[in-house]
Amino acid sequence: MRIRRTLAAASLAAIALTGAAVAPAQADAAAVMTQGSASGPAIAVGDNLVANLVSGTAATFTDGVGSTNGVSCASSSFSATVTSNPAAPGNATEQLNNQSFDQCTSSVLGVMSVQSVTATSLPYTNTITSGSGAASLNGTSAGPVGITVVLNTLLGQISCVYQSPNGITGSTSNSNSSITFANQPATLVSGPGLCFSTGYFSASYGPVTDSTAAGSPVLYVN
Repeated sequence: MRIRRTLAAASLAAIALTGAAVAPAQADAAAVMTQGSASGPAIAVGDNLVANLVSGTAATFTDGVGSTNGVSCASSSFSATVTSNPAAPGNATEQLNNQSFDQCTSSVLGVMSVQSVTATSLPYTNTITSGSGAASLNGTSAGPVGITVVLNTLLGQISCVYQSPNGITGSTSNSNSSITFANQPATLVSGPGLCFSTGYFSASYGPVTDSTAAGSPVLYVN
């Protein structure tokens, strides 16, 4: 009887040890930014994130919240390099290297055409917060977030230079892998009276994709 009990105890111990050996390891926490889904691979530091405007939308710079008086660009894009992407919860960061605006028109009285719209003092730092998906765009030692609008008017060409010293804020959405900035204010620092004293920037970019990774997977924020 004692031998049987000893053998039984040994068998149970062996089963327990075998179970411990084959039990799967606990999965690592997902990164703040992943490819395609919450369970997708982490977007690697050094990867390049790119996006155009969400289809059917425009980037606008107007004289007030909800106003249509200003400049509208049918084409805009950005390119940013991932500089950190820790496990969630946390903040991931990117360096926004390029942002372009094209096919721009103006509804401002006295403006004949738009010569150019340019993001100034690049690069910027973009911070993405897990959970809320909040995004904040801030200047670097190169200067604050800014935009320069050059207009051809009835009285000649003018330049309106705007800055947002405290940066601008936006939000990300996993439903269409987008990042949106709505009515973000910028103050006029140089330009004649035809320039708005405060301009409001709005744009929605998406899908945001990781152009470095195979297949250019979309951005997902955990």
